[in-house]
Amino acid sequence: MAQGSVPLLLGAAVVVVALGFAGGVLWATSKNTPPSDNERIAEFYATEVAVHKSAHSVRKAIMQGDDSFVLVDLRSPQEYEREHIVGAVNIPAYRDPDTSAYGEVERIVREFRKLQAEHPGKDIIVYCYSAACMTGRKIGAMLAQHGIFVKHLTVGWQEWRYFWNLWNHDGETPVDLTWFVASGKEPGRYEGPRLPMVGGCSAEGNDFGC
Repeated sequence: MAQGSVPLLLGAAVVVVALGFAGGVLWATSKNTPPSDNERIAEFYATEVAVHKSAHSVRKAIMQGDDSFVLVDLRSPQEYEREHIVGAVNIPAYRDPDTSAYGEVERIVREFRKLQAEHPGKDIIVYCYSAACMTGRKIGAMLAQHGIFVKHLTVGWQEWRYFWNLWNHDGETPVDLTWFVASGKEPGRYEGPRLPMVGGCSAEGNDFGC
């Protein structure tokens, strides 16, 4: 090897290492760059659309006999038996109206897995006491940690039962609230008039629904 080759090789090696280090710093910096406001907005709405299910569209789907989803009432058994949304099953996150059962993770996960097995491919939509209630969100987070992903009704029982006109849009087909409320330990069946599975929220090619 020529006498001047060693310093040249060492110098080249130092340059390569320095470039590699600088590239690594730039890559790490780019990965840690906070998202822009527009990126945050896009992510927020994508999440909202993925998680939330319009109460109006669920009401209409019930009238159409749509069986592509299962409603789950998270309230206590006592409250469920008194009244619940017609067709909804009960997987309680409360032992009684005043006592939560959030700690019963094994039972809750087991019951949701059983529900999934009984209704393969169907959306599972949970609801609790009100739109502001955190129960559905807490149970949804719990289930996601166990690989179970549920949707969330945009209203809770209070809005569905007592503030019907605030969110429901009847259009030209007036509806009766009592058609959509059931009592007892069983989900109950919708006995009101039927709507055809065409038009409006069910229109083919409408990706957004109601």
